[in-house]
Amino acid sequence: MYAAIVGWGKCLPAKVVTNDDLAQIVETSDEWISKHTGIRERRVVGPGETAVSMAAAAARDALAVAKLQSSDLDLIIVSTYSPDYHLPGAAPILQAELGATHAAAFDLRAGCPGFLYALSVANQFIASGVYQRVLVVGTEVISQFLNWADRRTCVLFGDGAGAVILEASEQPTGFLSFSLGTKGRDYDALIYRAAGSRHPINAEPFAEDLRSLQMDGQRLLSFAVRSIGPAIREQLRANGLSVEDIALVIPQQSNLRFMEWIAEQFGFPMEKIVVNVDKYANTSSASVAIALCEALEQKRIHQGDHVLLLSFGAGLNWAASVLRYGCVERVPVSRVETVIPTWFSLHDLRQKLSLVRSVGISTLNSARNLAMLPFLTRSKRR
Repeated sequence: MYAAIVGWGKCLPAKVVTNDDLAQIVETSDEWISKHTGIRERRVVGPGETAVSMAAAAARDALAVAKLQSSDLDLIIVSTYSPDYHLPGAAPILQAELGATHAAAFDLRAGCPGFLYALSVANQFIASGVYQRVLVVGTEVISQFLNWADRRTCVLFGDGAGAVILEASEQPTGFLSFSLGTKGRDYDALIYRAAGSRHPINAEPFAEDLRSLQMDGQRLLSFAVRSIGPAIREQLRANGLSVEDIALVIPQQSNLRFMEWIAEQFGFPMEKIVVNVDKYANTSSASVAIALCEALEQKRIHQGDHVLLLSFGAGLNWAASVLRYGCVERVPVSRVETVIPTWFSLHDLRQKLSLVRSVGISTLNSARNLAMLPFLTRSKRR
């Protein structure tokens, strides 16, 4: 089975913070920020806006586009580093907010590429036949982890959420392949240290370097150059595609200059590269999600198009994927049919019996002992 995109939605906070606004609190200027990063403004949460509230708004839009009810969802995966609470995660709360009572729900933490990591997990659940419909959300409130007096970081990030719904399809559409990777030895190139088990919450106040995001821009850029280039080549080669076959490139919205480097290195025309970093800055794991949703909303992606998605960030992690966009011919399937265990198949039962015979008498004895265990335990209690 293939995992096709059938719904999408995004949510951006109402509050806009421009470069001129930042110039009032740190030594910088609109000219310097836009020249070096391409960023002109970003969105920042206001009262009552959280990672879950934005995720819920994006998810409801995605359900509306897909013409589905929340009860149709089998699984919810939320990629975030900024959940509403340390425990529980954002996904169970989102499940409750949506009323998606049939769906399992969990968080995934992989930094900026987290949305692509979550898509790869969702894709496997669908390809294996375990689930039919999966909601994948990237949502971040990075503004609460920034030192707004540090111009090296505060100008780069923003808040937001993006969501897609994947649905099983027999048509060759959806995510064709993924490349995932990690360079863990440089984990501290982008790090937030406070409130973990190494620096737990206690009576002592956190020092500034613990309670705000710390970034080594040079190491991060070097990592991006060394990882994203090979990832692009791998994705093209894995799918037998050329640069000309790619209709659209959706990269992490980290820096316009880096996106221009990708275009120059691989020969992508800039009009094929989705850019919204000027409006939203880097929204971490929501970045590719929001850009993908905007491209779909603006009808920049058409039936049969191949789309290249790229991301890198904390971990240090990177991810790339090729999407073939296509509509799904939905065939009604009852929920009862989707949950009948595969071992009710006579063919599968014969295979399992054959496997049991092949492993020998010792395994049969172990199985017999295990089956008798409740009765033996009961007799001891008497």
